[in-house]
Amino acid sequence: MAAILTLGILAVLFLPRPAVKRAPAPEISVAQAAARREKGSFLLDVREPDEWAVSHLSGSTLIPLGELETRVAEVPRDREIVVVCRSGNRSKAGRDILLAAGYGEVTSMAGGLLAWKAEGHPTVAGP
Repeated sequence: MAAILTLGILAVLFLPRPAVKRAPAPEISVAQAAARREKGSFLLDVREPDEWAVSHLSGSTLIPLGELETRVAEVPRDREIVVVCRSGNRSKAGRDILLAAGYGEVTSMAGGLLAWKAEGHPTVAGP
């Protein structure tokens, strides 16, 4: 009996366990967003087209917040998603829409494009 108990304890201590995947933070800093952008995260801009035309992050995709629920299939499921807006409020709502739709790796950039620009990161203009 002691041998079986010992084997059980050793199995619990030393057998490999499946990796536990941690969900991304609900909100990340501009610096974290910039790093994730470099690593290939999908950048989703949920502002309006007129705001987008003035300034947006290079490589980001525009789906206005009011259209996101009906266009959610356009957002990839195989990459982490960083949702951005002007100040960080709409991006939280966008993040929540995606989480409710079953997306697992979604976060919002705190402070939005205002904070992005304030920290000296570049943007592009145009459609």
